[in-house]
Amino acid sequence: MRARQPKAIQHALHVLEEVARIGPGVTAQQVSRSLGMPRATAYRLLNLLVQEEYLVRLPDLSGFALGSKVTQLATLVPTPPPPRAVRRVVEELRGSVRAGVHLVRYDGGILHIVDADPDFPFSDEVRISRDPHVSALGALLLDPSRDHARMDSPIDRGRACLAVPIRDDRGTLVAGLALASTPARLADPGPARATLVDAAARLEPLLA
Repeated sequence: MRARQPKAIQHALHVLEEVARIGPGVTAQQVSRSLGMPRATAYRLLNLLVQEEYLVRLPDLSGFALGSKVTQLATLVPTPPPPRAVRRVVEELRGSVRAGVHLVRYDGGILHIVDADPDFPFSDEVRISRDPHVSALGALLLDPSRDHARMDSPIDRGRACLAVPIRDDRGTLVAGLALASTPARLADPGPARATLVDAAARLEPLLA
């Protein structure tokens, strides 16, 4: 950032933290109200953070989300391996389906890959972590109220992905479980979704 005054930097960091806390789609009005900050100041700092790529505006201009610089920093921090009980559930699911199975966590509006299927690797792990618009797992992050998301991969045209949310006891999105296969196999996502939902229910008490 180019702001020189320590107070301005402090305020900008508070805005950044608030966007991360509320998640994608947060508005300037929400930031202003939550931080007790004049709306004009909130708009100015949000625009500055967008210019510096710490935040982005959502495509429909409805609000803001964390930008590439924040996600780049986050992806440099190694994600700890999941607990053994979690790995057991994921491995059992992999053994029962002829497709890739991936597990991610969501933290502060950022997607962290926890357990990527080594036999069916992501097409572009870095891009999927940084750009929620290119995967079904990212679609859950953009709209946490969804009960599932299906997407044909814009990175690899021969792939499709179906993802279901994993929530804590308050209903907050904390993780996502995905099945990666061909677009034809996931044209009717019903059977695969039922399998994922069952596994997600087993994972919820282990991840929440």
